[in-house]
Amino acid sequence: MSRTIRGLDAEQRRAERREQLLDAALTLFAANGYLGTSIEQICSTAFIGTKSFYELFASREECYLALLRRTSERLEERMAEAAAQASGNERQEAPRLLETFVRALVGDPRITRVTFGMAAGISESVERQRRTNRRWAAGFLVQLWDRYDGPQKEEERAVRHSVAIGLVGGMFDLIADWLLDADLTDERQTEALTDDLITFYITVRRGLST
Repeated sequence: MSRTIRGLDAEQRRAERREQLLDAALTLFAANGYLGTSIEQICSTAFIGTKSFYELFASREECYLALLRRTSERLEERMAEAAAQASGNERQEAPRLLETFVRALVGDPRITRVTFGMAAGISESVERQRRTNRRWAAGFLVQLWDRYDGPQKEEERAVRHSVAIGLVGGMFDLIADWLLDADLTDERQTEALTDDLITFYITVRRGLST
């Protein structure tokens, strides 16, 4: 029978340590970059020993991957909630959903930097996770389009998925490009980014509908 400490059993304490390490990694990766952050720094910042780190993650890369997955899971939950609340037509709802998407990604400067400022080129596993995130976002768009356009034939859905992949990739590149010179504390710059993404979305969507 597992011992309870501070009201938490062994599995709950393990989950708590994992969150503490991921929070520390988020702060350090954002400030120092992936290559500039060591496992020892992550553990020191989280006040957790390296032994506990290796019980949870095999390497710094695995920790970074877990951080990307946590970010994507939280984004997916937020977007699902926003989509469930949609009651208007696409012209009304698409800007609101895109603003929710942008706020989720740039609302915390640390998440913006870690997700868009350094993920490319770290490893094949990290790139696969980035692509998995894009595929999820593309699938979200296809479901949204199906809601407004009705069910599509199989070949049409394949085309829509390809267009959605390209659209998401373009949006992510716009965010990455914006990040190079952006002041993440300037609300006007965030609003300008949102407007650019909405314009890009409308342009692509209009072409898909013609």
